[in-house]
Amino acid sequence: MKANLLSRREVLKGVAVGVGTSLLGCSRPNSINTAPAPDLTQIDIIDASAAVQAREISPLELTRACLERIDRIDPKINSFITIMREQALADARQAENEIVNGRWLGPLHGIPIAVKDNIDTAGFPTTAASAVFANRIPTEDAEVIKRLKAAGAIILGKLNMHEFADGTTSAISHYGPVRNPWNLDYIAGGSSGGSGAAVAAGLCFGAVGTDTGGSIRIPAACCGIVGLKPTYDVVSTQGIIYVSRSFDHVGPMCRTATDTGLMFRAMTGHSIANNFDPKAPLSVSHLRVGILSPTIPLCDVEVETEVQGVVNDAIAVIRSLVSAVSESELTMPDLGDIISAENYRFHARSLTESAELYDPRTRQDIVDGKKISDADYSHLINELNHHRRTIGDAFSDVDLVVLPTLSTLPMPVKDAIQPFALNACTFAFSVGGLPAISIPCGFSKSGLPIGMLIGGPPLSEPRILALAAAYEKMTGWEKRRPVL
Repeated sequence: MKANLLSRREVLKGVAVGVGTSLLGCSRPNSINTAPAPDLTQIDIIDASAAVQAREISPLELTRACLERIDRIDPKINSFITIMREQALADARQAENEIVNGRWLGPLHGIPIAVKDNIDTAGFPTTAASAVFANRIPTEDAEVIKRLKAAGAIILGKLNMHEFADGTTSAISHYGPVRNPWNLDYIAGGSSGGSGAAVAAGLCFGAVGTDTGGSIRIPAACCGIVGLKPTYDVVSTQGIIYVSRSFDHVGPMCRTATDTGLMFRAMTGHSIANNFDPKAPLSVSHLRVGILSPTIPLCDVEVETEVQGVVNDAIAVIRSLVSAVSESELTMPDLGDIISAENYRFHARSLTESAELYDPRTRQDIVDGKKISDADYSHLINELNHHRRTIGDAFSDVDLVVLPTLSTLPMPVKDAIQPFALNACTFAFSVGGLPAISIPCGFSKSGLPIGMLIGGPPLSEPRILALAAAYEKMTGWEKRRPVL
């Protein structure tokens, strides 16, 4: 796939010229240029929101543009499982009426987004990309969906993913593999692969993902977008299909750090989200940044030379932005068996009643958790709680840390046989319950995106987002779009 460098300001200007006052019930002057307007789906949330608030763009126009693009492009990518077309259009009309009548709810009002299909949506299927739950229709929205709806977001549909969020590729799904918009022969990463692919392809303005050991950050890196795993429990996981209650996180995935911050604020009532403004990020000039050595076990395997080279270039930019950069360390106790134990307990009944409906690879991975005794599980939970109480000590000399998001480039779909075939450097932040973001920092010689991970101590989301935004301003990688 080719990539073009897109100026969002130029796009918004073009939309304003092409659409002008024709939206939200106003008439178009005869002198308006009738040349085709630029694609509305390529505007970032911050600019689309400002145009919606100013009545230059209608929520209905945005929603129709996304639905048209989904119809045209998603058959190649396979990022959606369910398209909530009529509901989305009805919600867009309601948003339009509210805005016309002076009831603007905030930056997400009238903005079309999409949701990973392991997050409950009342009246619409939530399948976790498995035949086991193919007919499962919740009667209540997950807490994060309630919050996004209250913020006025328009939900376009439910996104494909790795079956039961139990893998890093999204190549194992009852609904077929998700493909990378930058090269359709390659994986989009997992488990929130549909979320990463849909945002990168311009099918929605943002998406909701879940992350147990890297499932927001991995597809963000694969697809060249931004993905934030917040501090553990800052965003409610009520109403998701769990992998592990002790490790699961819910977070936003967008094209820019600012958009990600706007979505994050709408997804939680926590003070850490409410007390900062993504449109006016904190200064980063005083920050001390630690470079984590990307070696085993912090990374699943040794980092490929090409990936490390691109990340080293990104770290050079970081050096120019902050007060100090130094080597740093982050401990990662071996507590992954908690995930296995909790995953098996969640699925025990379904494994008894309908084991044949699972992909055999998913089933085997889940069944492996049966071997963990209650006593061992209890001991591991005590260790996890201690680790999370003390992990902040690792940041006594640094404010944030950086390293590659992935150890390797995304692999071809045909090679993604095993659930965890793609290796990453994300898990230490999951064990610690620490906030971490993946941002695009360059491309491989073959044109595939490469991501850099920025992490910090508990509740450091504002400074993480600020450094991500400052890096974007210096580099512009977030402006690139795949040409499908």
